[in-house]
Amino acid sequence: MTVAHSPHPDLPPPLTSVGPVGWLRRNLFSSPINTLLTLGALYLLYRLVPPMINWALLDANWAGSSREACSGDGACWVFVRLRFLHFMVGFYPESQLWRPVTVFGIAALLLLYLLVKDLPHKGWVTGFGLLGFPFIAFLLFYGGLFGLPVVETHQWGGLMLTLILSTVGMLLALPLGTLLALGRRSSMPVAKTLSVVFIELWRGVPLITVLFMSSVLLPLFMPDGIRLDKLLRALIGIALFQSAYMAEVIRSGLQAVPKGQYEAANALGLSYWKAMLLIILPQALKTVIPGIVNTFIELFKDTTLVLIIGLFDLLATVQASFTDSKWLGFSAEGYIFAGLIYWLFCFSMSRYSHHLEKKLHTGH
Repeated sequence: MTVAHSPHPDLPPPLTSVGPVGWLRRNLFSSPINTLLTLGALYLLYRLVPPMINWALLDANWAGSSREACSGDGACWVFVRLRFLHFMVGFYPESQLWRPVTVFGIAALLLLYLLVKDLPHKGWVTGFGLLGFPFIAFLLFYGGLFGLPVVETHQWGGLMLTLILSTVGMLLALPLGTLLALGRRSSMPVAKTLSVVFIELWRGVPLITVLFMSSVLLPLFMPDGIRLDKLLRALIGIALFQSAYMAEVIRSGLQAVPKGQYEAANALGLSYWKAMLLIILPQALKTVIPGIVNTFIELFKDTTLVLIIGLFDLLATVQASFTDSKWLGFSAEGYIFAGLIYWLFCFSMSRYSHHLEKKLHTGH
């Protein structure tokens, strides 16, 4: 007589290896050393976080119109609130504030249009954003036409100046860096030598030196009667400096493209530029998205160095406000505010980089 065998149903895993308990055991208490480190970190958080919350939120002063409003033991956010406009646009005239607001409003609308899926004519919008919008932005920022009064660049400052320096630097460094990367990998000796010399020259000096040379030494070599604005000189120096680093990032992407892709382009009879624009560069740029975004984030933070040539970006504007005798002693609030602004922009760029990587991932 035969008895049919019925397999025993699978038992569920132990409760200590799945769920939140399992995650804690695997990640925080997996060994004696990890347990000690976790307990030490929890103790530090217990000692630091509650006092920080009390100082920054619970005991903070939010309302008021003068220093006398900050009488408690907490942070004085009244200082930041009253100085907010100065931190955003520097010494830009209050009567003309609608101009930078209009520029950044248009920029936000263009960016939003490009980020939303399935909207038509994105190519035209991108072309307008790269070619037409910069002229409109400069006209509104600077003025001088259509009855707009001139606002000199030394009046620009704060977050507005930081965004101008970083955005223009990024837009100029990417195409110039691409050309330098192609030149460095070129088989033509002259193009390759010039690209290598340019890249190694700019990578061999710090950005602070480039800014100093563009501000002090460059005017000495200019012909009589020609004088470039200080902000324009800084933008040129930043773009050239950053393009050298961008070239090396893109060159790494070009080297990562399989040789078969070059051979396939040649087999199709494509010219050099068609092969690069249609086959090689899209793959290379997709490969080095993290490196490109990392370079942009570095540039956004390095704009603080323009203080040495007399330009007041966000951090410099915040630091300059500490010298006001009416608001002495509130540097912590100013630095925290500036740090939050920088973190917001840098973190947003980082997350968008991850989004692009996932969107363009093709599985090979």
